[in-house]
Amino acid sequence: MREIQIGGLVSFTTIDYPGKLAAVLFLTGCPLRCAYCSNPNLLNVRDGEYDPDKVIEWLKTRVGKLEAVVFSGGEALMQGDVVIDYMRRVRDLGFAIGLHTNGFYPETLARAADVVDWIGLDYKATRDKYGELSGQNIAHDHMIRSLTTWQSTGKDFEVRITCDPRFVTKMDLMEIANDLHNRGVKNFAVQKYIPHFEGTTNTTTPDQRNQFFDDENLRNTINALFDSVTWRE
Repeated sequence: MREIQIGGLVSFTTIDYPGKLAAVLFLTGCPLRCAYCSNPNLLNVRDGEYDPDKVIEWLKTRVGKLEAVVFSGGEALMQGDVVIDYMRRVRDLGFAIGLHTNGFYPETLARAADVVDWIGLDYKATRDKYGELSGQNIAHDHMIRSLTTWQSTGKDFEVRITCDPRFVTKMDLMEIANDLHNRGVKNFAVQKYIPHFEGTTNTTTPDQRNQFFDDENLRNTINALFDSVTWRE
């Protein structure tokens, strides 16, 4: 692939890079096939809809108005070093670089570490359920390697989980929170599962989706494990 393939763009967000006004670039391609994927149009590597050079020109008009650019997907690192090169072009404009990643490419993440300032890392389920949820049995081990790789940089990050009740129970959530606490993670985010496509099989009820957020004891127990916990409903 000769240049970065950008499949989507959000021109302004306050929630995708903590504490910064940002734009988000959605890159095509992902090695996972998560049951709750909200961007299925980005799963396959394909020609992007946005000219990379024109995006750079647009970003030049945002200097002084935005503080960061977040690379998301799909899985941004699936496109490899071409993404890192593009991140460097964006950073040279003065923007902080954020990355949303499922952690499937720890070696690529290591190469990106000098240009990326912050990551949001997805921890999708307990190890025994990872394959069923993501379609990749090795995804959990790769994610843990990415976590360890990023921790070694000393840079800021957040680990987040989307609580799809088909794959995550309250006991699972507690197990994952304890695992992250034991690994020294400081910032954790618990995200509510929101069905994006009506009429799909294995539908969930609002009560099932809300159970993690309505359990005050669970929330307090998890809150006590981290410096910061964000509950995204």
